[in-house]
Amino acid sequence: MSKTYKIAVVNGDGIGNEIVPAGVSIINEVAKKYNFEVETEDFSWGAGHYLKHGEFMPENGIETLKQFDAIYFGAVGLPEVDDTLPAKDYTFKVRTDLQQYVNYRPVKLFSGVKSPLRDKTEKDIDFVIIRENNEGEFVQNGKIFYPDTPNGCAVDTSMVTRLGVERIAHYSFKLARTRRKKVTNVTKSNTLIYSLGYWDKVMQEVADQYPDVEYSKMYVDNASASFVLKPEVFDVIVTTNMIGDILSDLGGAIMGSLGLGGSGNINPEKEFPSMFEPIHGSAPDIAGQNIANPIGQIWSAAIMLEHLGEKAAADNIVEAIEHATAGGDLTKDLKGNASTSEIAERISSFINS
Repeated sequence: MSKTYKIAVVNGDGIGNEIVPAGVSIINEVAKKYNFEVETEDFSWGAGHYLKHGEFMPENGIETLKQFDAIYFGAVGLPEVDDTLPAKDYTFKVRTDLQQYVNYRPVKLFSGVKSPLRDKTEKDIDFVIIRENNEGEFVQNGKIFYPDTPNGCAVDTSMVTRLGVERIAHYSFKLARTRRKKVTNVTKSNTLIYSLGYWDKVMQEVADQYPDVEYSKMYVDNASASFVLKPEVFDVIVTTNMIGDILSDLGGAIMGSLGLGGSGNINPEKEFPSMFEPIHGSAPDIAGQNIANPIGQIWSAAIMLEHLGEKAAADNIVEAIEHATAGGDLTKDLKGNASTSEIAERISSFINS
């Protein structure tokens, strides 16, 4: 009997309403080809929902999501909504409440795409950023004191726990064993001597348990330069919540466009559903024009299917993306004239060929 997966589909805002349906159509194509079934249910949550209902998702939204095998998400945010709210009231809430402590963001130069790094090729740009997704700088544990007085003060507290570091470290080293057996811990413990000093200490303890994997530590300023000058030195990067957030956008840039980047917010134990989304935002300025790049969204579908155990289908999607990019004339962000639907059709045609 074929397996059936229940997927919660959240388009979100802006271009999410174009690229998510494109991704769902690709998921349905590979499901037919590889003999499994997908049942989707759409949820109109996000900033648009907030404007109508005063909330990004219903009060029982997390409990609703727990009934699914995975969440396929676009992007959240609109200009008329306070931009501190989408992360707090949707993205961080889902990632934390569903214990999606791994943020998996691959960086890969696709065939036919010219990187801004003029001397680098596909073999040079191929690594994964593993970002700790529940702790660190984004726990939003802080307060503003006396904001309108001369002695106003604001504090944010970064949280690093042994459990948090150990589990993201083990995930990273196990992943490296399936790749080129190299882990780089990107840190800033020479200045954040307590929080990231402890991060490094626990990271080293875990590294000692994987003698077959090469381990090194690199400060984030050096890592940022190395992304541009020598990206080939990286295989699996493991880093904190905020550092990973910043570096993954830099990773998208050296790929040629943030529109190419896919990601997964993963609960490795599968005790809760994981959420899969592109690394870019909702881009409301280009919404409704059929010009958004759907590849990051479609690559996120491949990451989702691999997580669910459908690796052959996931690999086929990545092959189809490579075919689409190798064909040239991509979307506007890649200096092309192709539409969202044309790129999705190109990918679909390869899958069905």
